[in-house]
Amino acid sequence: TGPLIVKRHHGRVRTVAALREEHVFMAHLRWAGAPVVEVLHDAQGRTALTQGDWVYEVQRVGTGDDLYRDALSWTAFHSDQHAFAAGAALARLHLAAQGFDAPPRDTSVLVANFSVFAQADPIQALEQVLLSRPGLTADFEQRPWRSDLAAHLLPWHAQAWPLLSAPGAMPPLWTHGDWHASNLLWRTQDGDTEVSAVFDFGLCDRSFALFDLATTIERNLIPWLNLDNGQRAQPQLDQLDALLDGYAQHCPLGAAQLRLLAALLPIVHADFALSEIEYFAGITRSAGYADIAYHRYLLGHADWFASADGQRLIEHLHARARRLP
Repeated sequence: TGPLIVKRHHGRVRTVAALREEHVFMAHLRWAGAPVVEVLHDAQGRTALTQGDWVYEVQRVGTGDDLYRDALSWTAFHSDQHAFAAGAALARLHLAAQGFDAPPRDTSVLVANFSVFAQADPIQALEQVLLSRPGLTADFEQRPWRSDLAAHLLPWHAQAWPLLSAPGAMPPLWTHGDWHASNLLWRTQDGDTEVSAVFDFGLCDRSFALFDLATTIERNLIPWLNLDNGQRAQPQLDQLDALLDGYAQHCPLGAAQLRLLAALLPIVHADFALSEIEYFAGITRSAGYADIAYHRYLLGHADWFASADGQRLIEHLHARARRLP
């Protein structure tokens, strides 16, 4: 009874087993008190069912207002207050995720993690990955991907690696992977706004908390769509401070973590960009979209951080770190 959402996936994108990985994580979060929407099951306890080429899941509608129903990803919060509330809710979700020690997702299609670029040599790591990802392999056979990665991404990785490889820098944690305002429901009471429900765990996977926080910055606070129109993508620095203030209410961030966050930002998108290329090239067979994912997303977003606006964002995080012990 009550309002429900039925989600349909093609079997090549999500199998029953792949959805089960999401649903078990969501159940853990609900058990730990996080306001995650409920996934329903049938009389046999199954939370996903197949019918022909399709796989279905059913969820209850969460409590709260869908204030960002029509908002695209890569668009900002409505206010600093919303950014603060989103940061606080993300920190609480990370606390709730502790103790969930399932292995990483068994699929590489449309999941957000930090796998290839969490290695000392991403080129070598990607060469190994391509052995088991034919869609991505077929696309990359047409591209000078080694020289492109060396020019656009490896310099950022080289800067980040001393921090990423430090002991304890990447404590494993299952994370949401797509913490955009449009995947949250909201409640305003007595002038205060809070996140009342969280949904769309389709990209969740095992990564680490700062990866999820960096992804949140990348999803909400940089207007990437402006670049398609020849405009500047000026970062939302006031909302960045509000987001981090809200997060730090529950999960304090030290200077070392802020410096790691700054170093992570230019490469945080890279593994997901590879996943998108694989999806467009291997499943939808959309060569044009695969090309956009490769040039504008994988390479282009990394390049933006060398621009004046990108450097402003990185320096803002370093300045915040300098104010801490």
